[in-house]
Amino acid sequence: MPELPDITVYVEALGRRVLGREIVRARLLNPFVLRSVEPPLSALEGWAVRGVSRVGKRLVLEMDDELFLVMHLMIAGRLRWLAPGKKPPGRLALLALDFGNGTLVLTEAGSTRRASVHVVRGRETLRAFDRGGLDVFAATRDEFAARLRVENHTLKRSLTDPRLFDGIGNAYSDEILHRARLSPLRLTSKMSDHEIDRLVEATRETLAEWTERLRAEVGDGFPEKVTAFHEGMVVHGRFRQPCPVCGAPVQRIRYADNETNYCARCQTGGRLLADRALSRLLKQDWPKSLDEL
Repeated sequence: MPELPDITVYVEALGRRVLGREIVRARLLNPFVLRSVEPPLSALEGWAVRGVSRVGKRLVLEMDDELFLVMHLMIAGRLRWLAPGKKPPGRLALLALDFGNGTLVLTEAGSTRRASVHVVRGRETLRAFDRGGLDVFAATRDEFAARLRVENHTLKRSLTDPRLFDGIGNAYSDEILHRARLSPLRLTSKMSDHEIDRLVEATRETLAEWTERLRAEVGDGFPEKVTAFHEGMVVHGRFRQPCPVCGAPVQRIRYADNETNYCARCQTGGRLLADRALSRLLKQDWPKSLDEL
């Protein structure tokens, strides 16, 4: 799922193309993606885009009369920018917004339709999409610590909870925790002040560095290769590959549709964390440390 750095680059690329531009036509290519009824999608036509922003992991196009288009890409949703008159890509295309200078298309790979679009009116209605996550760049260290300790969860779960922190998902949480040298299963209630300081610094540095890196990759173009597995990540998506810091093989915990990647030597003192599926299968044969592995 696109996270804060990816969404930020989307916002900037869209701003260069659609700010001040009128939506000539709004085409619903797959009815499932539209999750609102009133105002209708056609209400966007004839209005110029006055703002492009994000609310958590959602993208927002703002028109006059407090009219908003809210898009949530979820796991497989992506945006494409097409030249004027170019046809959207077959069954992948869910929504097309035609402008005089091109077409913005929302696509989604796979057969499971999770991406969503809402057309809403009024800022109060828009605020309903804000899950309340903390802006890690605007927050003080104490505000970050208070939000972290408001519930007792693992660090991985807390960082990716949109009610607690804004814009952090599965991929960047792995990178943040590796930089902070903290276990993804460390309980928030047991964290020391020094560990929280490391986490605050790692969170801000990781998100800022990746935002700048993605900006540089996109340049004046449009982000066409948005993925959870960026080349250059330290642990995320690098299962069994050597950690760039210590050389130990990156480990993985798999659950449902997600996975957690970590370095046992850098983050857990060499201890292997139990995989919810494989460790139960192997039982006593499950290695407990890098040495046993």
